[in-house]
Amino acid sequence: MRRLWLYTTRGCHLCEQLEARLVPLLAPDVGLERVEVAEDDQLVERYGQRIPVLRDEAGAEFAKDKQGETLKEWLEQRKLAARNDDEKGRETPEPEREPATKRGGRRVLG
Repeated sequence: MRRLWLYTTRGCHLCEQLEARLVPLLAPDVGLERVEVAEDDQLVERYGQRIPVLRDEAGAEFAKDKQGETLKEWLEQRKLAARNDDEKGRETPEPEREPATKRGGRRVLG
C-alpha cells in the first residue's frame, strides 16, 4: 500500500477541509496517515505556519499556499489519484438549484 502523510493539528479547519477534498480523490491503494504537528517541536518549526501539508513517500509536499497546482493535479502527477472510472474518484456534481425569485420585494433562493 502506498502512503501519504497529512501534517495537521487538532481544531485546524483548513486541515479538515483539505482532508475532506483529498479522501474522495485518492486511489483505493493509498493510505493516509495523519501526523499531529503540535506533539513535536521539529514538526512545529517545519510545518506550524504551513499546515495543512500533504507529503508523499518521495518527500514531495503539497501545501495550502502552493501556487498554480491543484490537489487533484498533484495526486495525478504521482499516480495517487483514483482512476476516472473508479466511483470513489468521481467528484460529486453540484445539486441543481431553483433560480431565485422575488416575493414581497425580497429575493428568495429556491
